[in-house]
Amino acid sequence: MRTLFIEDRNEIDQIIRACKTCYVAVSDQGTPYVLPLNFGYDGKSVILHSAQHGRLWDSLQKNPKVCINWTLGEELAWQDVRVGCSYRVKSKSVLVEGTVEFVNDYDQKVSCLEATMAQYDSERQFKFSKPSVMNVGIMKVHIDKITAKEFGAKAVTPWSQDKE
Repeated sequence: MRTLFIEDRNEIDQIIRACKTCYVAVSDQGTPYVLPLNFGYDGKSVILHSAQHGRLWDSLQKNPKVCINWTLGEELAWQDVRVGCSYRVKSKSVLVEGTVEFVNDYDQKVSCLEATMAQYDSERQFKFSKPSVMNVGIMKVHIDKITAKEFGAKAVTPWSQDKE
């Protein structure tokens, strides 16, 4: 089993869109920590939301750099059931490194909330009350770097292609 880089941006976008949670790593005065968050995604940026106070918000005010992970798949696989080092979890993973922009404009906040809800239900139109929009903290993560890998992939050899 191999680890392969995923280069196709369409496949990367499909992995992100298939996930319901992303894991956001921030650094709080040199101490990193990770939070699971809901998100929106438009292909160029990742939309996050939270309260406008607390550890996440305060940390990002000081250091707007983040790393975001999405992982899809948890199937256990092995090459030899008796050899521990041959075990793998078959999955696909995307990493984004980016910079947070805080969104304060009311209409932009609504647009970001719509993008977030579209991640979970693209069929429905949602309404947002003015107090909800005003009180939510919206962070747009501009993607500086995006990478993806597939773990536990079958090794493709000239003789294995004939059998499939």
